[in-house]
Amino acid sequence: MTTNCGTDPLRLPRLLKAAVENLSKRDGTSPDQFVVMAVAEKVSAMVTADTFDEDKVRADMAAFHRIVSRKGGEPPLPGDAPLPDYE
Repeated sequence: MTTNCGTDPLRLPRLLKAAVENLSKRDGTSPDQFVVMAVAEKVSAMVTADTFDEDKVRADMAAFHRIVSRKGGEPPLPGDAPLPDYE
């Protein structure tokens, strides 16, 4: 796989650099690849959180409550209740 990579230097505190080196050895990757994967994981988490926030704004909570309150079907399982922010 070919990627377009920059060569921007990354300054890390010594203790963090040592932790990256140790963990990358344990992970079987280079320190650079370990940092790339860690940054990608954080970016993915933040983009996903933004997506959920955007979806929350468009949610039709009245329709949600009508659907989950209708008769029939099986009762909700533990943990199926909406989060307090969504009520």
